[in-house]
Amino acid sequence: MTNYLLEIGLEEMPAHLVTPAVEQLETRMTAFLQENRVDFTRILKFSTPRRLAVLVEGIAEKSQAMDEEVKGPAAKIAKDAEGNWSKAIQGFSRGQGVNPDDLQLKDDYYFAEKHIEGLPTCEILTKVGDEVISKMTFSTYMKWGNNDFLFIRPIQWLVSLLDTEIVPFQILDVKAGRTSRGHRFLANREVVLVDAKFYEKALQDEYVIVYAPARKFIIAEQIMKKADENNWEVELHSDLLEEVNNLVEWPTAFVGSFDPKYLELPEEVLITSMRDNQRYFEVFEAETHKLVPNFIAVRNGNEEFIENVIAGNEKVLVARLEDAKFFWEEDQKLKIDVLVDKLSAITFHAKIGSLSDHMDRTRILAAQLADVAKLSPTEKIDVLRAAEIYKFDLLTGMVNEFDELQGVMGEKYALLAGENPNVAAAIREHYLPTSADGALPVTKVGAVLAAADKLDSLISFFAAGLIPSGSNDPYALRRATAGLLHIIEAQNWNFDLAEFISSGKNADQLMDFIKGRIAKMLENEVRGDIIDAALAVDQLNVLQILDNARVIDDHKAHEAFKPAVEAVSRVINIVKKNEVTSAIDSGLFESSAETALYEFLQKTSQNWQNLTTDDKFRTIVHGFTPLISAFFEEVMVMVDDTALKNNRLALLKAVSDLTGTMADFSLILTK
Repeated sequence: MTNYLLEIGLEEMPAHLVTPAVEQLETRMTAFLQENRVDFTRILKFSTPRRLAVLVEGIAEKSQAMDEEVKGPAAKIAKDAEGNWSKAIQGFSRGQGVNPDDLQLKDDYYFAEKHIEGLPTCEILTKVGDEVISKMTFSTYMKWGNNDFLFIRPIQWLVSLLDTEIVPFQILDVKAGRTSRGHRFLANREVVLVDAKFYEKALQDEYVIVYAPARKFIIAEQIMKKADENNWEVELHSDLLEEVNNLVEWPTAFVGSFDPKYLELPEEVLITSMRDNQRYFEVFEAETHKLVPNFIAVRNGNEEFIENVIAGNEKVLVARLEDAKFFWEEDQKLKIDVLVDKLSAITFHAKIGSLSDHMDRTRILAAQLADVAKLSPTEKIDVLRAAEIYKFDLLTGMVNEFDELQGVMGEKYALLAGENPNVAAAIREHYLPTSADGALPVTKVGAVLAAADKLDSLISFFAAGLIPSGSNDPYALRRATAGLLHIIEAQNWNFDLAEFISSGKNADQLMDFIKGRIAKMLENEVRGDIIDAALAVDQLNVLQILDNARVIDDHKAHEAFKPAVEAVSRVINIVKKNEVTSAIDSGLFESSAETALYEFLQKTSQNWQNLTTDDKFRTIVHGFTPLISAFFEEVMVMVDDTALKNNRLALLKAVSDLTGTMADFSLILTK
């Protein structure tokens, strides 16, 4: 089996960029081989902080041969008046490398038929530098030397091996060869690779574990062993484990400690100092589940001089904990109301106003949402108090030092100041969710404050013309919208969000923006055309839109789905093409089909809001569909009699309006 190895050696990369970079390399390598018709069995990817690599297994020796047919000039311009080949045909033939007499005439056009032989894979792979590496894109770049080439970090070496043979290419002054490099400290030397298939083993001998999943497994195993030895509990946070894995090439876990006096600090402060700032794993006593004055960390090296490494890490952590202890003690001397008054001097955004202005608007929205959420009188008092003060902790020393603790410290300081627990919890929860699948507010008061805060940000930024475009979203409005929608869904708030935003500037754009986020919520569970149909309703009841889309999608495979959608779509399309201003006059009905449709419409309209979404759709399928079909069989809508025509259009509009509260069925594909 023939193998091809490509390794890009780099200066150390930021940990969060390593995995996306190697995944991109794999994707681009796959596309490159497919575009060049080179078969292969599979691609393995390898990564460390200093290298990105792929090993293509079972790569073919040649690309596949191909028969190609290229369309040329039309027959009418193929020859001149004397019957000779025209310049157009001659130019086309030269470009395709064929004789004009060998062209084939098909459907009044000349075609060149060519057989393209496969090329040696070693020849194709010489383009890897230009076609794969140079086309990689990153969120951050570096430029080095006096050149314009940009990459994630400066390239130090390149390996390009087809089995045992070098496949040459060059990027700047770096020539691809067979020489990699070992661990920066444990084996700081060149590593000559004899055969591509022995890449992983050759690097392991030089203290580099290039296969990231294997390295991660070793780290996890080492950490759990340390925990078991000390009767500790430890959580292997996936994000932290991924980051640590991308910081090391040869991992060695170790245990550090700190003075138990720091356990008097809030647990969140200790964990943030260890996990977020130092990339340590916090540990808990197995029996009591309480935090202990220890941590587990991972070094990029072996056990040698591990005592010095431990001492250094402990020293750095203690410095952070000393700062935290100072801020914790000093912040408790501050008064919440004094801090709140100072927020008027803090700019929320130059075009929008201060943080105080933002909080005032949020308080108004919170009062309105409190009714939507059916808060009790006590809960309404709590949410209004929370809205008055909820940003105060931004002016505390602790949050200034550890911005990850926004809201968390607000809750703790609020409780120490004697605030209601519901108020304190809302201060913490108003930041939730912090990610697409993050935790949502648990309390009703927190949910209302979180929704109001996000809603004001959306309304204010759109009104100021600060609207996201393309991938540009500097104020994280997409995340705020997603959070708002998830809260609405989780809290089961059945209301029209349009009533809150319709009077603001750029309201239509904000409506479309929010609908785009609803579509994003549904994209992996509902068919695209059904999402479009559900979003085309004349309101922004998030709960109802989500439910409508899911219910319609659930029925799409049923036998009755197609005729129902087509029947209602016919009604909608007629109404869209004609202006309807008349009211329905049952006295103008001339057929039983008109009467039957009208009577069913009247009866259904009275109870429509009380039906479940599933029952509404079943009513459309089993109730309206046969009546609409009968109507169109017996009734001509566009008659000469204006009164009859308008009356029939009015009846169809009423049907369209009622079914249109669920979706615009004319947007659903049935073919």
